[in-house]
Amino acid sequence: MMKRKEFIKSTAMLAAAGMVYKANAFSSPQKNLKVGLIGVKGMGWANLMALLKQPNVQCTALCDVDEGVLDQRIAELKKRNIEVKRFIDYKELLAGDLVDTVIIGTPDHWHCLQMVDAVKAGKHVYVEKPIGNSIGECEIMVAAALKYNSIVQVGQWQRSQKHFKDAIDFVHSGKLGKIRLVKAWAYQGWMKSIPVKPDAPTPPGVHYDRWLGPAKERPFNPNRFHFEFRWFWDYAGGLMTDWGVHMLDYALLGMHVSDPQSVMAAGGKFAYPDDAAETPDTLTAVFEYDDFNIQWEHAIGIDQGPYSRDHGVAFIGNNGTLVLNRKGWEVIPESDRMEAISLQKSQDNGLEKHMANFVQAIQRKDATLLHAPIEAGAHIAIFSQMGNIAYRTGKKLYWDKENRKFTDEEANRYLMAEYHNGYKQPQL
Repeated sequence: MMKRKEFIKSTAMLAAAGMVYKANAFSSPQKNLKVGLIGVKGMGWANLMALLKQPNVQCTALCDVDEGVLDQRIAELKKRNIEVKRFIDYKELLAGDLVDTVIIGTPDHWHCLQMVDAVKAGKHVYVEKPIGNSIGECEIMVAAALKYNSIVQVGQWQRSQKHFKDAIDFVHSGKLGKIRLVKAWAYQGWMKSIPVKPDAPTPPGVHYDRWLGPAKERPFNPNRFHFEFRWFWDYAGGLMTDWGVHMLDYALLGMHVSDPQSVMAAGGKFAYPDDAAETPDTLTAVFEYDDFNIQWEHAIGIDQGPYSRDHGVAFIGNNGTLVLNRKGWEVIPESDRMEAISLQKSQDNGLEKHMANFVQAIQRKDATLLHAPIEAGAHIAIFSQMGNIAYRTGKKLYWDKENRKFTDEEANRYLMAEYHNGYKQPQL
């Protein structure tokens, strides 16, 4: 793990920013980018489809531990006259020169190991958010990208959308007046309760031991597989990390801040107390700064969040409030203290622009061009993890910025994910 002070220096105020290193890349911008995808079912596939819309990009390999899904995706590519190599073991995909760039679309608990192995193998990486499943993993991933000189883009594609940048520019203009509170939220009505299901035999073609990887050994259960993995602490952090890294990222960007002084959180399984999920379906977290707070809210199964939006971030100032989400942004004035601004709608495809940015950075051998570099992904994933740790301890926690840990030892036990089944946290 990188030294604490080095990590602080690397990530300080990085939310807005680029990288501190130049990366290896191709000798010519015209050379085809040979891409391999690890984890092909959900966002990994969406990422690949967006990347293939860029010029000079060629998919050469797919890897997944569910052979049924893997073969389905290979067939879909074949219909587009794209022939790829097929892998179950991602390390075999990384070996040799079949790929020079990889997309990591696996569950969160795999991101750190696979990203570190990829950069060690000399590959550039697009890794889904949240980048790690613990604070310690995020720090390891930053250190690995720096050590092995790889360009690493994180899947926080909103950073490539114009209306998000325009909204933050308005926040920075000062027209809202003194901002005393920033609210960020995700109310997800389409996400439903998970009925309890018994353990079951592993489905044919699923390499369950490879899916578990460093997570605790457990019998196969359909509730923990594919999309639903995000509701179990072994593999992810629930909505706090799944959506928090998107919305809270903009809270920090708007306020020009990084580490909070303290964090506290309260919530639970209030809507679905008897379902299979472990992570809370309802949560509020408060991050404390000198003269303002950042507040996170999430709720599963309902859509009516603040300002009648199912997700967003609101900067609440003395003169007015700016409300921002994926559909656009608007300003709601406080009495007659400023002019209202009607909804400024999104006009672009954030994921495709994000991929164009990734390719450009690789081709120009310049990681400072990245909109969501690994440090930015680590920064907000760590921030979101703090909210979960406050919830799990039930305490108001104080963050020791210089030493990169809490002042509470119970909380510090959550800093690094536990590794099982013979897996070890990456050593650089």
